[in-house]
Amino acid sequence: MIDQSPLVARMQGFGTTIFAEMSALALETGSINLGQDFPDTDGPPELLEAACAAIRGGQNQYPPGPGVPALRHAIAAHQRHHYGLDYDPDTEVLVTAGATEAIAAALMGLAGPGDEVVVFEPYYDSYAACIALGGAQRRCVTLERQGDGWAFDPAALRSAVTARTKAILLNTPHNPTGKVFTRAELTVIAEVAQEHDLIVIADEVYEHLTFDGLSHLPIASLPGMRERTVTISSAGKTFSVTGWKIGWICAPPALLTAARTVKQFLTYVSGAPFQPAVAAVLGGDLRAPAIALQAQRDQLCGGLAALGLDVITPQATYFATVDLGSDAVAFCRELPRRHGVVAIPSSVFYDSAAGDSYVRFAFCKRPEVLADALDRLGAAR
Repeated sequence: MIDQSPLVARMQGFGTTIFAEMSALALETGSINLGQDFPDTDGPPELLEAACAAIRGGQNQYPPGPGVPALRHAIAAHQRHHYGLDYDPDTEVLVTAGATEAIAAALMGLAGPGDEVVVFEPYYDSYAACIALGGAQRRCVTLERQGDGWAFDPAALRSAVTARTKAILLNTPHNPTGKVFTRAELTVIAEVAQEHDLIVIADEVYEHLTFDGLSHLPIASLPGMRERTVTISSAGKTFSVTGWKIGWICAPPALLTAARTVKQFLTYVSGAPFQPAVAAVLGGDLRAPAIALQAQRDQLCGGLAALGLDVITPQATYFATVDLGSDAVAFCRELPRRHGVVAIPSSVFYDSAAGDSYVRFAFCKRPEVLADALDRLGAAR
């Protein structure tokens, strides 16, 4: 007789995600979904036309395993132009099925049973699952609210590192807080990584979606860090084409080989016509989406604050956090049925209870959608 609970032990506890639950509630109740992180507009026309041209041009079969050469060269040129980082497109760049696969391949290729990975909480939910898939264990350092922003205690980071620690998983700009890590903070992380000979896996998918004149600083650009950093990004967030799932890794050959060895047995390859399309536009102006997104951030955050909510305005990304001062899970489960809006309780991104009163709202929606959501929330208040 087949075991009625056949799921392997290391994946128990990773059931249906909160995103699936809340999206189902959105459909059931006709709610406005400010929970999931996808825009409701398409990417730039030139990108879409480039993909159509690639489809019509016959680029519809398996692309090369490491990725289409044109895209790998464009990624290397992007890193050089924006950050002064030189990567060999043939040995140090790998195209993946979105940043999520890149994270999974890097974690499973570099941290296994007996290893530990340090993460900053709140964390993107796939981090915990990918660490578990590889058989490693996670240790969390909490980002604490400090006024209108977030910070971590360097002593907490140092105490989280043990003899079993293999890697630090860093997300900047950070989901869900919208924090952009400062040079001083990145320097602390770099010092810890070098002192303990750790790998840093840097998820930088929101690198071009920063606000108020802030700029993203890759930790790989700090002294001594290029050779120990796996840098991950994606076209999905930069160009508002999250469904294309075109991501990439930039890393020194040994670290890239570890990730590529795993990646080839996950999806093998993906997105044949989308890869040359991204290559065609990656060298252009990448700031326009952030300008529009900042206006949407201000619209939602200003509206929430006008309703008397305690809003922590983000420095980047798609998300704003509200501190309810009470049970956020109950609030989010009640909100769709009573008021027609979906949000995500931030507690699902924590191991500790530090996020129990926080709610994440996504503002990557058209202004009229945000206005409708605010009207509904206003009636709720």
